[in-house]
Amino acid sequence: MKRIEINPMTRLEGHGKISIFLDDTGNVENAFFQTVELRGYERFLRGMPIEEVPRTVSTICGVCRGVHYTASVKAGDAVYGVEPTPTAKKIRELFLNAHYVEDHCAILYALGFPDFVAGPTAGPAVRNLIGLIEIVGVETGRTVLKKRRSAVRILEMLGGRPIHPVAAVPGGWSKRITEEERQEILALSRDLVELGQMTLQVFDSVVLKNKDYMELVLGDTYKVVCNYAGTVDDQNKVQYYEGTQKIINTRGEEIGRFQGKGYLDFIAERVLPWSYLKMPYLKKIGWQGVEDGEAGSLYCVGPLARYNVGSGYDTPLAREAYEAMREALGPGPVHNILVYHWARAVELLNAAEKVQQLAMDERITSDDIRAPLDEAVGEGVGIIEAVRGILIHHYKTDKRGIVEDANLIVATTHNKGPINVAVRRAAQDFIKDGKVEEGIINMVEMAYRPYDICLACATHTLPGRQPVQIDIYDSQGKPYQTLKNF
Repeated sequence: MKRIEINPMTRLEGHGKISIFLDDTGNVENAFFQTVELRGYERFLRGMPIEEVPRTVSTICGVCRGVHYTASVKAGDAVYGVEPTPTAKKIRELFLNAHYVEDHCAILYALGFPDFVAGPTAGPAVRNLIGLIEIVGVETGRTVLKKRRSAVRILEMLGGRPIHPVAAVPGGWSKRITEEERQEILALSRDLVELGQMTLQVFDSVVLKNKDYMELVLGDTYKVVCNYAGTVDDQNKVQYYEGTQKIINTRGEEIGRFQGKGYLDFIAERVLPWSYLKMPYLKKIGWQGVEDGEAGSLYCVGPLARYNVGSGYDTPLAREAYEAMREALGPGPVHNILVYHWARAVELLNAAEKVQQLAMDERITSDDIRAPLDEAVGEGVGIIEAVRGILIHHYKTDKRGIVEDANLIVATTHNKGPINVAVRRAAQDFIKDGKVEEGIINMVEMAYRPYDICLACATHTLPGRQPVQIDIYDSQGKPYQTLKNF
C-alpha cells in the first residue's frame, strides 16, 4: 500500500500532518489527520494559584491568547463562587469581541482567502498572504492591516499588553476604563466596523459571484454531515461571552443544552493511537467511529456551527448579512464546510458592532470593576465561544485556590473527528490512480482550513501518560508484535 504524506500541513496554527493511504489501484483507501506535537498544559497548571492561571494559559497560543484568558478567568470566578460586577462583564465582553475581530481578520485574509483570490490550484508562491496583497493591491492590504491594528490597540488598552494580557482577576478586572480610553475605543471601533463591511464585500466579489467557486462551496466534496454545538442567548441569538451551549442534530433538531459542569453529561473524549489530539463525541449517542452521517456522534463547533445552532446575530448590520446568507443557503443546517468562511466574515462584522455598542455605553467607565472574593469552593468551569468554537476550561482546586486538576477542551479538539472526515473525503475525490500534484494537495488541505485549526491549543495529554503504540515487524515485513500503553 502506498502512502502520501502532507507534512507539514500549511496555513494553520501549530504543526500537524496528513497521512493518505492508497489501495493497489492508486485510489484513496483512507486518510488520517494527525497531530504530532504535544504540549502538557493540563499537567503543569497543577500546583498553580488560580489567579495565575489566566496569564499562564494565554501563552498556549499567541493567536488564541484572548479566548483562553477569558475562559480561564470565568472558571476562576466559579472556583470562588463569585459573580463579576456588571462593569467587569462589559469590559470582558469588549475585550473578547475585539479579539474576535483581530483573529477572524487574520484567519480570513492570511489563511482562507488566498485559496480563492489566487485560485485553489495556484502555486504556493502566489497562494499566500503576500500573493493576495499583490493581487488585490498594496493599498487594500495596507488598509486591512491598519484596521486590524485598531483591534490590537483595544486589546492592549484593556488587557495591559497587546499579546499576553494581564488585567483579569477572579471576580472582575483589575484595570478600569477611563473616559479618554472609552473615547479612543469608540473611535477605533469605527475602523473595525468598516473592516467587517469591507471583508463581506471581498467575500461577495471573490467567492459569491464566482460560479466555479460556488459550485465548490456548495458541492458534496467539502461536505460533512454532523451534529453541531454553539452558544446562544434566551432569544436564540449567537453569543460569545456567555449564554447556553445548545446542541442540534444533523437535521437541526435540538438534542440538548448545558452550562458549566453540565458539559460532562454530553461530551466524552476518546484517545486514538494515531494522534495526540483527543477525539470528542456526543456521549448520549455513543462512539460511532470517525464517520459522519445522521447516526454519527461527531459534532462541529465554530462559525458554521453557531450559524446552524442560532437564529442570527444581535447587531443590525450582521443581522442583515445573516438574512442574506440564510436566503442564499436555504433553511436547515448547512453541512458545506467552506461556508465556515462566509459565517466567519459575518461574525467579524457582528463582533465589530458589539465593540462599538459597548464603547458607546458610558457605564463601562465605572470603577466598580471587581466583586469581593470568599473562600474557594474548589471547582470551576469557564465556557465561552472562542473564535474557533466552544472552549471549556475546567479546574479543581483546594480551599486556597491552588489547582489540583485541569481539563481543557478547545475548539479544534471538538472538531477533530469532522476534520478527519473532511480530509478523507477530499482526498478520495481528488486523488485518482495515484496521481498527485501540487494543486491536488492544496485542494485536500482546503478541507481543514475552514475549521481554522489551532493545534498549539488542542494538543494535551491525559493525566499520567501519552498514548504510544510500537509495531514490530519480522524480516519479511510481516507484523510480529504490537506493544501499547493504552
